Order: sequence, then C-alpha cells, then structure tokens
Amino acid sequence: MKPVEIKDGIFWIGVVDWNCRNFHGYSRAPMGTTYNNFLIMDEKVTLIDTVPKEFWGTLKCNLAQTLGDKKIDYFVINHLEPDHAGCLALAVEKYRPEKIFTSPMGEKSMKAHFHYTDWPVEVVPTGTEISLGERTLQFVETRMLHWPDAMLTYCPQAKVAFTNDAFGQNWATSERWADEVDRHTLEELMKSYFANILLPYSPVVLKTLKALGEMNLDIETICPDHGLMFRGADDVKWVLDKYVEFAEQKPKNKAVIVYDTMWHSTEKMAQAVATGLVDEGVSVRLMSMKHNHHSDVMTEIHDAAAVIVGSPTHNNGILPMMADMMTYMKGLRPQNKIGAAIGSFGWSGECVKVLNKWLEDIGMENIDPVKVKHVPTHENLNQCYEQGKAIAVAIKEKLG
Repeated sequence: MKPVEIKDGIFWIGVVDWNCRNFHGYSRAPMGTTYNNFLIMDEKVTLIDTVPKEFWGTLKCNLAQTLGDKKIDYFVINHLEPDHAGCLALAVEKYRPEKIFTSPMGEKSMKAHFHYTDWPVEVVPTGTEISLGERTLQFVETRMLHWPDAMLTYCPQAKVAFTNDAFGQNWATSERWADEVDRHTLEELMKSYFANILLPYSPVVLKTLKALGEMNLDIETICPDHGLMFRGADDVKWVLDKYVEFAEQKPKNKAVIVYDTMWHSTEKMAQAVATGLVDEGVSVRLMSMKHNHHSDVMTEIHDAAAVIVGSPTHNNGILPMMADMMTYMKGLRPQNKIGAAIGSFGWSGECVKVLNKWLEDIGMENIDPVKVKHVPTHENLNQCYEQGKAIAVAIKEKLG
C-alpha cells in the first residue's frame, strides 16, 4: 500500500500483511494484520517505529516516496518487539539518524536486541519533550502494554497519539481508518487482540488510562501499530471506553464450555451441561479443542461469567490439547470467573482433579465437578444437566 497522509505532514508508511495467520506464534490472525509506522515531515524529519525485517523493501519504498530529497534526522522507537523494530538496524545503517529516542526500558531492550556500540540513542522518560521544528513530541512510558519498554508518543500540534500495541487489532485492510469499516467486526477483533495479548495487564491498562486522562492530552487521532487508526472525538472516546470495558473484565450472562474428548463421552457430558445452562437462560459457547484455536477460545472466555472445562483422563492427566488450553489460559489470568470441571475415565480417573487444580490456580470459584466412568448413562447426563443449572444459579448470583 502507498503512503497515506493522515495529518498535515504526517504519513502512514506501514505494511499490510494480507497473509499473516499466526500472530507472534500464539494468537490466530484469520484476517491478517498491519504493521503501522509513521513519518513526520518537519525541520527534523522523524521516523516513528519500523516494521518486521521481511518488509524492509516495502519500508524503503514508502520512505523514498515520502522523503523526496530529504534525510531522516530522528528515529522514535516506542517498542522493541521485532514486528515494530525488525528493520531498525537496517534503517540505522541506511539513514544514519542524528538521534534515536526510546524509553529507559527501551534502551535496555535495544542493547539486548542489537548489541550496538555507537548508535546515537537518547533516553526519553515520561515528561520529556523534543522539538522537531514546527511540531514537538512528548513521551509517556506505558510499561507493560504489553512489554516493559512500551512508550506512547504524542504530538500536541497535530493532536495525534502514536500508541504502539495499545488499541490495535489484527486486520489486513485497504482502509486505514476505523470509521471506514464495519464497527462490529472492528470491536470483535479489538476484543480478541486484548484478550490474547493485554489481558494479564488489565490493572496496568486501567492505571495507565487514568494517568493519561489526568495529563489532559488533547487527542484527536489515535494511531496504533496494528490495524485501523481512530480519528475524531467520537471514535477516540469510543476506543478509550472500550479499553476500560475490556480491562474491567465485567462478566456477561454467558458461559464457555471448552473440552477435548477421546471417544465422545466427555463431549456428551459437555452438551448436557450446556443444556442445563441454556434452560436457565444463560448464553453458551460450546468449544471443542479439536475444532477451535486457543486464542479464539480466550476471546470468548474474556467476557464470560463461567468457564467449564472438560477432558477424559489420559496418562493420569488430561488430553494434550486441553493441557495446552489450560496453560494458555493460566498465563492470561482471566478474572471474575466461575469455574467447573467435567470428565470421563476408564480406570484411574484423575481428570477432574487436574482440571480443578488448574481452575483454582487461575483464581476461579469452582462448582462441584462431575466425573463419569466410561460411557455416561442417562443418570450421569442428568448430573451434568444439574451441574449446568447450578452454574447458572451461581452466574445469576454473581451478576446480581
């Protein structure tokens, strides 16, 4: 895609990755993604972030189209992850900037990634302001959104905030702005991005958003490094409000049943639990690990009030795909959930004990599990149905 002037003298020069399907090795990106970076044309021409190394040719082309006969004076590196700083060493070698600005933690990450000895790096803690000529840039550390080195760069004259990973979505589009695409799809992709990347840092998100509010930055445009950008007071307010909503993790009247099954016994149990929940008016998502990616499951779990997990016993534990899911979920630390376990077994029967321990470690309030030997009988399935009803009662009590 060609460079796009998003404000007077400020250009999007990023890359649309139409073929991305696996984001950072853990999250599904079925609609691709974008790597947004920016160029400010001023007395001091300034590059904000780069793109993955494999797109170096595209970045050079976009810069050539935008720069003309000018040189790049400054680099601003908001975050050192390779999808944002992948071309940094190549860009330093080619453009020889006067200064490279980054956060205090960014400097440490930069040294660890690139092992340079003579780069003109200048650390800019929160509150630092630099002049580009007609414009200035202000820097705000946003640690753990989602790395310790994360930084927001704000241009008060243009009222633009370059927010790096915050407010992003994985969506490859020919459009650049949120007001040009379907809002429901945008919100779902934002939720998926938050649930799989930023969820464990929800308290930090709330604290950071509060601090930004207290700084009274007049922001008219938000430019994340992935997906669509946001322009205008209404869209800026919308995306900020959505991040508060995502970070607060207030559950809805919804349950997610995630399971794996060997000979369909656990699957039948899961379906019976789902029926009990539905009969009590709870919205249910039934998700087999054989047919769903763990990041899609986490997106559904994010706003659910209850999580029911199921697996048969396998080698005195649980099936590998459920072990993967439980490990992934524990790392993301979802809050405010009711938990429950179901499972079938042939002889040793450790499955629900293992699953319950996972749920407890995550911090969920556990409902009594249901365990069945071999194939569930009508009576067993009724136990599962009653478990579903009991979880529904707990959800109603939780939601008030």
